[in-house]
Amino acid sequence: MEYSLTTATVELRHYGHDDLPQIRQTLLDVHADAYADEMEDEFNQRFPWFVDHWGSHPEFSCVVGYDEGEPVGFAYGAPASPGREWWREHMSPAPANDSTFSVSELMVRPKWRKTGTAERLHTALLESRPEALAVLLVDPAHPKVQDLYETWDYRKVGNRQPFPDSPNFAVMVRELR
Repeated sequence: MEYSLTTATVELRHYGHDDLPQIRQTLLDVHADAYADEMEDEFNQRFPWFVDHWGSHPEFSCVVGYDEGEPVGFAYGAPASPGREWWREHMSPAPANDSTFSVSELMVRPKWRKTGTAERLHTALLESRPEALAVLLVDPAHPKVQDLYETWDYRKVGNRQPFPDSPNFAVMVRELR
């Protein structure tokens, strides 16, 4: 389904760890809409756990987009623990500055897809990050998503299956600095 919305009306708001109780239900609602056709999948049903896990990180960062007060999408993540980055096993040697921000989720509700909203959320999440690298995982069942990230200067460096019931994700890395 194609939509012809403009992103000019999408307001971006930044949130941190202390804001999770305020935005948690918004994240769950956007996820339920974005994955409405896949909610029977056990991995997708665990999304509330992932929100709580990432939100518990003291440096959790989240950007939520709103169109006239209605949440349209979000992006969130947190800095990786030094020496435990997802990409490390796929890149040798590691870059001199290996500080990494892990992008955990980027999600846009169907009505706002293909409007530039995803890129705006992603850019807003990373624009003031002090880390040298950003890393994310992409489900290989969605090659267009991987292609999109490549247009944003990510490159695939390997594959990783973080959970027994998860896909074998593509590990993608991008330089921020």
